[in-house]
Amino acid sequence: MNRPTKALITVVLLAILGGALFWALRSTQQAQVASGQNPTLNLPGLRATQTVELSGLIALDVEPFFKDQRVLKFLADHGVKVNITRVGSRDMAQRVAATGGPDFMFPSGIVAANQIADAAKRANMSATQTTVFFTPMVIASWQPIANILQTNAMATSLQPSVYSVDFAKLVATMQAKTRWKDLKAKDAYDVNKSVLVSTTDVRKSNSAAMFMALAAYTMNNNELPTDRATAEALAKKVADLFKRQGYQENYVNGNFDDYVSIGIGKTPLAFIYENQMLTHALTKPLQPDMVLMYPKPTIVNKVVYVALNEKSKRLGELLAASPEMQAIGLDYGFRIADSGAFMQKAAAAKLNVQEKLNDLIDPPSFETMSLMIDVVTREMSQ
Repeated sequence: MNRPTKALITVVLLAILGGALFWALRSTQQAQVASGQNPTLNLPGLRATQTVELSGLIALDVEPFFKDQRVLKFLADHGVKVNITRVGSRDMAQRVAATGGPDFMFPSGIVAANQIADAAKRANMSATQTTVFFTPMVIASWQPIANILQTNAMATSLQPSVYSVDFAKLVATMQAKTRWKDLKAKDAYDVNKSVLVSTTDVRKSNSAAMFMALAAYTMNNNELPTDRATAEALAKKVADLFKRQGYQENYVNGNFDDYVSIGIGKTPLAFIYENQMLTHALTKPLQPDMVLMYPKPTIVNKVVYVALNEKSKRLGELLAASPEMQAIGLDYGFRIADSGAFMQKAAAAKLNVQEKLNDLIDPPSFETMSLMIDVVTREMSQ
């Protein structure tokens, strides 16, 4: 057989094989689409040609993030469209098994995420958790207050406008119903108010639940409550601190808004998420006397994405692994795995923060937390 003939046969064979491969791949792609799968959704780096539409319940904390046009465009480029509804984190678990329920949930805090996962398990549904962002619980305060607490051995200066607070001593001071006028160096805040940390309403808000968990831990000789009797007894003690505050906002920004807008007179100490202070600093100049206090110990609040089916898992992966999504999270004050990037963002906002968080505890189990919240709710209604 001469060379031209051999070359012609080779070309024909390659064309046949190439055509067979094309039709085989096309058949597989069509089968995926027919079954509801997105053939490009699981190929990182490629733009999607099919769109997966997902419905989700989200907490107030992440609502601005999900409404950010950069986020919406990124998700659209990757074949994801989200329809979101804002719901309280503790109400999400009740909706897991609802007819036509959501594809994913994005609560505030690991306790709510675990509660959702437990509800899914009992409903014979899958639940995949992905931590996307995190932020420590802190106390927003003012320089005159920091000076008083430092003089009374409850706070230690770490750097300008940043303090560590001995939370056990602070809680003991609150339990003793000490008033600001009774403390040493009171001149800067010589008022007849009780020393209290302002929180949101524990019956509605996750940040207040984190305060409850932290206070209960210090009241229990630095041990988490694990049995029902201990949890109930501690909850009753913490309930007194909540009741003595008077009216409490039931949403996460309410307490912080009072701190910023009304100031030291109403809110000398405000228990908040660190990302609230950074978000504020990124958009508005800080008032000169504003300081951040890091309770010792403190709790890191994890912002956890919970996928309730296979098609919604990819969204969690995109949010947690995409450099673009993580960078946008920094714009909303959240911490990410890249500590250096977070510190750069804080420096750009001219906000001093504690970089390394060495003294951290986990909250109790969601069953224990739910029990304690129920006890506090009952006590506050009396």
